[in-house]
Amino acid sequence: MSSQRTLWRERIQTAQAQRVANARSRTHRVVTHRDGARCEVEGRSLVNFCGNDYLGLSQHFAVTNAFQDAASREGTGGLASHLVCGHHAQHEALERELADWLGSPRALLFGSGFLANIAAVQGLLEEEDVCVQDRLNHASLIDAARLAGCRLRRYPHADPEGAIRQLRNVPDGMAMLATDGVFSMDGDIAPLRDLALVARAQKAVLYVDDAHGVGVIGPDGRGTVAAARLSVQEVPLQLATFGKALGSYGAALHGDADLIGHLAETARSHLYTTALPPAQAAATRAAIKLARSDHWRREKLAELTAHFRERAGKLGLELLHSGTPIQPVMCGDDRRALAMAQALEQQGYWVAAIRPPTVPEGRARLRVTFSALHTREQVDGLIEALARAAERVAIERSDSGAAAPATAAR
Repeated sequence: MSSQRTLWRERIQTAQAQRVANARSRTHRVVTHRDGARCEVEGRSLVNFCGNDYLGLSQHFAVTNAFQDAASREGTGGLASHLVCGHHAQHEALERELADWLGSPRALLFGSGFLANIAAVQGLLEEEDVCVQDRLNHASLIDAARLAGCRLRRYPHADPEGAIRQLRNVPDGMAMLATDGVFSMDGDIAPLRDLALVARAQKAVLYVDDAHGVGVIGPDGRGTVAAARLSVQEVPLQLATFGKALGSYGAALHGDADLIGHLAETARSHLYTTALPPAQAAATRAAIKLARSDHWRREKLAELTAHFRERAGKLGLELLHSGTPIQPVMCGDDRRALAMAQALEQQGYWVAAIRPPTVPEGRARLRVTFSALHTREQVDGLIEALARAAERVAIERSDSGAAAPATAAR
């Protein structure tokens, strides 16, 4: 009997050929230096409009000094998991200060938002339970439900009625209703007050992944849940990440003290991984102080976003309904998105082309993001470059129908 086993090399070659044919190849771009809103990328200086450093804190002297000072005293490693010998005083202080800022009884640190989402779902749900999620939730929430082994049900984007239908369809077991606060590719905000009513009616735990909301949205930058005026009783579990508005690295779950306490003792992605370096925790603490006090950073983001939307709209660029620093410029076709990104780069602007499976089929886009480090002049330059890029790509496609090269993007 001959073997029919698939060989790994054949599988990856087939997959690679398919990606090339669909203009979905992806490569790493090498950044050799960062200076404010500018990046040196493979020898070229570009204005970066595709990062998540919303408040411009990743290079702030107070944040970098806190990192360097702590590293000089405590070293660069986390040494072990939190429950062995890795839980440092810097970690303890960070959990307290984060919980105080965000108005939660307790917080628990993780190495990344991906690990935190796995913990939130896997630490609570079992096979007979259900996790109901927005269709545009981040991939880590989808993977978390799959790893938990629970039943995963998805509802149309930002549709509370769809959410309640899915919950009613699975009346047994424990239920979690999970949503992004700010959707990372569309930039819109979840209808949290309506979802809270759905969760209450269906006795479900409402979990909000606020990775792109914390630091940017709500009073004192406390996120989308605070902006919706919801309490810990209504939203007992939230995610805050440090690698976006706070310009650092890592993440935390925060919320009801009993729930966080349970995860601290049972969440596999907390128990079985090395703690963040204490120096990284010190840097995040410094960033939180700035995020709480520097209201001008959020005000500037709002001004830049409004200015961009007004001017881009007048030029006929297709935008989505987003009031956050995430401003997608819709392209539809994958190759058009890649060609637009390349045309922008030739003019000195770095904007990533986002293609499926990160976004739905036929919804490729340029994901423009703003930082408090950007100037109004840089935003104006980007808008003009977008208009030129759109015109140039339209002419080239009309004349030749040539495929855009598959440059690096998501």
